[in-house]
Amino acid sequence: MDYVIIVAGGKGLRMGSDIPKQFLPIGGKPVLMRTIERFREYSPTLQIILVLPKAQQEYWRELCLKYNFPLPQQGGARGGSSYLLADGGETRFHSVQHGLALIPDDAQGVVGVHDGVRPFPSIEVIRNCYETARTAKAVIPVIPVVETLRHITEGTKPRGDYRLVQTPQTFDIQLLKAANRQPYNDNFTDDASVVEAFGFDITLVEGNRENIKITTPYDLKLAEILI
Repeated sequence: MDYVIIVAGGKGLRMGSDIPKQFLPIGGKPVLMRTIERFREYSPTLQIILVLPKAQQEYWRELCLKYNFPLPQQGGARGGSSYLLADGGETRFHSVQHGLALIPDDAQGVVGVHDGVRPFPSIEVIRNCYETARTAKAVIPVIPVVETLRHITEGTKPRGDYRLVQTPQTFDIQLLKAANRQPYNDNFTDDASVVEAFGFDITLVEGNRENIKITTPYDLKLAEILI
């Protein structure tokens, strides 16, 4: 069985809103619901694990009732709900650990980790990430840098040497579980960095430019246009 861990722990600070950004509406529906629906569209049998801070979970349930969206199941129970719910951790690394804990230790297959505020990964990109990970074991979607980069002390950098990293980042389940048993490190900026620190190479695949991370009011306006 394949899984996706959708991590949604934002507080909305850069959005300038009291409502966490994953709950803000785009096209009349909260961002996080659109993200979950995109992965359900990719595969109705994909096991979705939503990771939310405990303090936000009651509000999420209220939104689910308001928008007639399926309610989550808490913990490891399966059946009767389309996705599982795990508690968020102190950092993204710890949140992913909590999500991985709901996957059986002997599970085989691919697990993706995706930002809850990225509702627009294309189905083609999701499929390519999962299928490539069946053999490559560790895969991330990237897009080219189209603007000139300048280091604040070292001057201009060739943009052709860089890529912008997106999600879902997909991994062999056993590989990601093993990598996440490492002690936490401040250099763990995403799941690929965790797996690289474990000594495993990352394979890059092409992402899609619409797969934006909704962080600022500008991003929210752009998301409305994309909808």
